[in-house]
Amino acid sequence: MSIREILAAKKSVEVYSIAPDQFVHEAVALMTRHDIGSLVVKEDGKMIGLLTDRHLVRGLSKAKCNLCDTLVRDVMVVSPIVGHPEDSVDQVRQVMTENHISHLPVVDENGLMGIISFYDVARSALSNVEFENKLLKRYIKDWPEGEAGA
Repeated sequence: MSIREILAAKKSVEVYSIAPDQFVHEAVALMTRHDIGSLVVKEDGKMIGLLTDRHLVRGLSKAKCNLCDTLVRDVMVVSPIVGHPEDSVDQVRQVMTENHISHLPVVDENGLMGIISFYDVARSALSNVEFENKLLKRYIKDWPEGEAGA
């Protein structure tokens, strides 16, 4: 399965963004309102960073739990790792695991296509396992009994 297929299977591929000079409390409000775990940070229409719930927690620790006047640019990750639509789920799972990232922007030659989360990757892996399980059960059910031990 490819990342393109994961994006196609998502209920919503809407990508929410925020400017680097907005305040973190605005980012938190946006993330809460849309029940999302990441925001693309855009400047002049171009992705320059990514802000995730994990970056917010790190920012809280750094700012001694007071992010009220902190700008998004001070908490976001600059030039995040990205995936490509032709990448396999296995490749992306490895990249996300090795780099301890929960959200991965997906880009092609035209720019940002969407964001996938580790949850999306896990859900696709479960779908593949369920499909393979059905095939194996069907194969075993149709196993010719007279050939056992032959």
